[in-house]
Amino acid sequence: MSNRTLANRRLTLQGGADLAYRDNGRGGEAGTALVLLHGFCGSSAYWEPLLPLLEPHGRVIALDLRGHGQSSAAGEEIIGMETLADDVAELLESLEVGPAVVLGHSMGGYAALALAERHPQLLAGLGLIHSTPLPDSPEAREGRDKAAAALAADGIVPFVDGLVPKLFAPGADGSLLDKAKEIGYGTAASAAAAAARGMKARPDRSSVLQSLEAPLLLVAGSEDGVVPPAKAFAAEAPRTRKETLDGAGHMSMMEQPERLAGLIRDWLGFLPGQSR
Repeated sequence: MSNRTLANRRLTLQGGADLAYRDNGRGGEAGTALVLLHGFCGSSAYWEPLLPLLEPHGRVIALDLRGHGQSSAAGEEIIGMETLADDVAELLESLEVGPAVVLGHSMGGYAALALAERHPQLLAGLGLIHSTPLPDSPEAREGRDKAAAALAADGIVPFVDGLVPKLFAPGADGSLLDKAKEIGYGTAASAAAAAARGMKARPDRSSVLQSLEAPLLLVAGSEDGVVPPAKAFAAEAPRTRKETLDGAGHMSMMEQPERLAGLIRDWLGFLPGQSR
């Protein structure tokens, strides 16, 4: 474990890639597991401020998504959101945790939506944290291509240095930006480019949310310049809770961990079988 990841366990996936993760629980432990999926150029370390606020209440599993943190990639040109979802499904099935509550931040939310579409039996609840079911706009798709080209030409460090300030609300503590940058530097440039292409290729999954039977939590930041509230709340499920964190940007798990953790715990308390 390093300051770039919290992962301390590893699963070799069927395709040969290694998936790194942190799990505070044990197989067969009572209660529903909470699974945390980070955003682009992040890792399980994005959730570090939240874990002391969540882990005392139950089992929490935080992944390094494929090509991020300590999880390897297989040299793919495109890491699709469906691939990330299948990785999560394989981990959950290997751990025999049963239906889990999955919270996805940004790109992790895109993966969680793909999981809901492809493996709905694995979901006891779904949370999208600064994420959206909408596909990329034409401008955003062009931006993904530029990101992939920049990563290929210049590497991960200058790319992350340019990305991270856009993720936080104006006036955010510089130490938070430094922490996010350090985490981002742990992403392989080729994997980041492949993930950017995967996000570009994702479809509109609004219908996945609209037909979702599991409870849904949608969290937006009032100062989020990446996924503003209108995009975060673009679609909902029959059982949806929507929350806007005033003053937060795209990184409320680092900007406002106590408020975000409180929302999550409160929402989980309404789920069947939960006592968080």
